[in-house]
Amino acid sequence: MIDEAVAAIRRGDAIVVPTDTAYGLVASPHTPEPVLHLYELKGRPPTQPTAVMAPSVDTLVELVPELRGHSEAIARALLPGPYTLVLPNPARRFRWLTGDNDDTIGVRVPELPEATAAILEQVGAFAATSANLAGGPEPARVTDLATELRERVAVVIDGGELPGTASTVLDFTGPEPRVLREGAGDGRRALERARAATA
Repeated sequence: MIDEAVAAIRRGDAIVVPTDTAYGLVASPHTPEPVLHLYELKGRPPTQPTAVMAPSVDTLVELVPELRGHSEAIARALLPGPYTLVLPNPARRFRWLTGDNDDTIGVRVPELPEATAAILEQVGAFAATSANLAGGPEPARVTDLATELRERVAVVIDGGELPGTASTVLDFTGPEPRVLREGAGDGRRALERARAATA
């Protein structure tokens, strides 16, 4: 199943995988077509951003070299963990992922179940969003997936029951860091850790 999932990502298909929070809908982030397919499957407008998920902070920095320095220090203080970090993207990389604002980019390095970690390690990075239809609840089980979504993805990896709570989204692009969405991680404590790491 892992080989099948890796092959699907490499040919531009979307798959569903268990993550640290809920089931995720993932595709290759490297070219626009797989990402647009992911948006179509989800029923989500491409004006909304989608995160880049990587197996390590080192890989993130390879993907977005401009993170080196201040943003990298924040990422290393908080990741891996149940957080999506919104960071400056001055070179406007992955513009098909960034929605309306290509000056910023969302990144994730979660602690993943073994199967998902193995797939991610082989493909290098995912464009990752929750495996729900736009506006729907976060799926904690494979049986929670919308039938129309489940039937249109190339592979579904069943990792059993997950917490079903989305990642906490933290924005570090403005004058003051802020919590955009409380979720699986403690946003306030995360901001404190990030401030300490960059003091």
